[in-house]
Amino acid sequence: MLSLVAAVFANSMKRPAIPSFPAKDLFNSIEQMRKMTTLNAGQLLEMAKSVIPPLQYNKHKGQAGRVAVIGGCKEYTGAPYFAAISALKAGADLSHVFCTDEAAPVIKSYSPELIVHPVLDSDHSVEEILQWMPRFHSLIVGPGLGREEHILKTASAVIEQAKENKLPIVIDADGLFLVTQNPALIKGYTNAILTPNVAEFGRLYKKIFNKDPDPEEPVVTLKQLCRELGHVTIVHKGIHDIISNGDKVLTYSMHGSPRRCGGQGDLLSGSMGLFAVWAKWAQEENTKEGNSPPTYQHGMKAAYLACALTRECSRRAFEINGRSMTTTDMIVQIHSAFEYLFS
Repeated sequence: MLSLVAAVFANSMKRPAIPSFPAKDLFNSIEQMRKMTTLNAGQLLEMAKSVIPPLQYNKHKGQAGRVAVIGGCKEYTGAPYFAAISALKAGADLSHVFCTDEAAPVIKSYSPELIVHPVLDSDHSVEEILQWMPRFHSLIVGPGLGREEHILKTASAVIEQAKENKLPIVIDADGLFLVTQNPALIKGYTNAILTPNVAEFGRLYKKIFNKDPDPEEPVVTLKQLCRELGHVTIVHKGIHDIISNGDKVLTYSMHGSPRRCGGQGDLLSGSMGLFAVWAKWAQEENTKEGNSPPTYQHGMKAAYLACALTRECSRRAFEINGRSMTTTDMIVQIHSAFEYLFS
């Protein structure tokens, strides 16, 4: 128990004092503590170094990661922008957004750095997206996707092709709605990472098991769901983020901020989409070199690093902006948070 408490509050001397939650709010019982595994600051640093590729002068554009966001409709233009720009700011070389025709001019106006494709609602949307698929290293499906039937069918077809290409896929927001309607879409695909909040997790769990998850056993229910879905990685977001693939469990409990503005999950999914690429490459290299298998598979590593980055961005942005903090303020903090955590 003492080691867990030390891990949760590692680096506290480097950070401004933030009132801690009562232990009962962080964990429901001593038994829950035993079931969770939390990396301390030193272990996090070593895991990050094993995943993050060094910057080198002899590399060319695209070698550090090319990601694509599938999402963006008339009502929701901020979410795909936040996800795509977060991947870019975290270190991706190229970041694409596949959105509807109406959303494209708005998203383009947010940033000239993003490559925006207004094809998601076209009659030939699947064909137009799939012709780009060989260029991508990962997909982020769901931010601002909406729930229009044609668009959801397109997203399903894109996911199927991404599976054929063995791409890491991060699924969030309306992408989770799609998976809840059809869990077979990702079942058994271990390159998939789902990022549900409490409500989204509950709906998906009920779809699979025909009952609500036990709120007193978050780790148990998370592992059950991961296993039933074929060992996909799931990030159960909350006061503390719990990550599992059905076998192992990681938690990230360092405080972010008490501010709950919209868009923070998009920063998480965008950075996670990039980290999933880096972690997959690192694991493949590790296998080539004949090293022993890593303790945690690449999806869990990517999820853990993205959770850490998002919370640190939130903490820093809130320290400056307080109640007026927005996700845009968090994105400004990506560089300093990245350097603090991973350099």
